[in-house]
Amino acid sequence: MSQQMQPQLIYVISDSIGETAELVVKAAASQFQSTTIDIERVPYVNDKTTIDEVITSAKENQALVAFTLVVPETKHYLIQQATNAHVEYIDIMGPTIDKMQQTFQMKPTYKPGLVHKLDEDYFRRVEAIEFAVKYDDGRDPRGILRADIVLVGVSRTSKTPLSQYLALKRLRVANVPIVPEVDPPSELFKVNPNKCFGLRISPKQLNYIRRERLKALGLNSDANYAQLERIEEELQYFEKVIEKIGCPVIDVSNRAVEETANRIMEIFFKVQKR
Repeated sequence: MSQQMQPQLIYVISDSIGETAELVVKAAASQFQSTTIDIERVPYVNDKTTIDEVITSAKENQALVAFTLVVPETKHYLIQQATNAHVEYIDIMGPTIDKMQQTFQMKPTYKPGLVHKLDEDYFRRVEAIEFAVKYDDGRDPRGILRADIVLVGVSRTSKTPLSQYLALKRLRVANVPIVPEVDPPSELFKVNPNKCFGLRISPKQLNYIRRERLKALGLNSDANYAQLERIEEELQYFEKVIEKIGCPVIDVSNRAVEETANRIMEIFFKVQKR
């Protein structure tokens, strides 16, 4: 009966979470099917004491040390201690950074955790986009209280494209349509008015937009939806709702979505800094 080989040990050291180092080590370890390789991750290493402890353990267990330390002082100390203790080590990220620095003639920042920060930024953007879709056009009024920004306006005032554009800036946006025959959700009057933005538009501009929209859909452009009288009625009701909320108003007549969004963010972030 063959004797089972003793598991091999690799310490994975990082000055951040250590996911990158562990992933690389696991991928490499998968190529060694004849033995078990245990991986012990040691994250957020930024002091000499922790490095000393890991190197001592690695020497006692005849282990390998793999690391993604980007702070030069920390990395150099680990290499020095490992060399003195005759512990084998692998610098996973260092050679790649050095080669990129030489090739591109650029200096790295040497800041830990930037990959994770980029991931967080990406996921915040995805979350904001999903939020904008879920709470578009007043589908679920509960989103009003959870949103960073709430857009309020009558139909065809660019509420949806504005919501999506702002979501790309990692802002969670809900939008609420204003229709005279439908009472606005009560949540609209509970939320901080500084988070709400009324989208005002001139009757003639809205008349043109709605008529073109009906034509594009193959419908009668003279429908009540596009009638100037109906539009003025909606806009008057909109003004009453906005006055009750007490929120900022932006005129979107002849304004690009990007321009309106930038104005909203300018006001929003200015208030946040107070």
